[in-house]
Amino acid sequence: MQINFVRLFIVLLLALLFAYSFFIFHLGLNKQLLGIGGFVFLVATLVPAFSLKYNLPRTGANIRTVSGIFFAIALMSNFLFTFITFSAPVYILINGIFLLVYLLIVSFIASSKQ
Repeated sequence: MQINFVRLFIVLLLALLFAYSFFIFHLGLNKQLLGIGGFVFLVATLVPAFSLKYNLPRTGANIRTVSGIFFAIALMSNFLFTFITFSAPVYILINGIFLLVYLLIVSFIASSKQ
């Protein structure tokens, strides 16, 4: 597995811009949580999808596909939380479960070595 640093920089900036947009458009009290949580979730899905080169092509294709699906889930989830009032535990539980399921699936795919 190799890192493409140019793509990594672009991915980090893209996730930062999305997280900043979640932060500025949210009118509730949990702006910081939404910004930081959105950034972490988006980076966790975008980096494996675009910044990493995998040794096994099938593994790479599967990880990129799962990462793309969970990136869309992260965008929808954080977009919905941007426009509703929510409590911190609800946000952490929902996005935490999504992120942990994503990491579990990616670890299964990476360990299959196909």
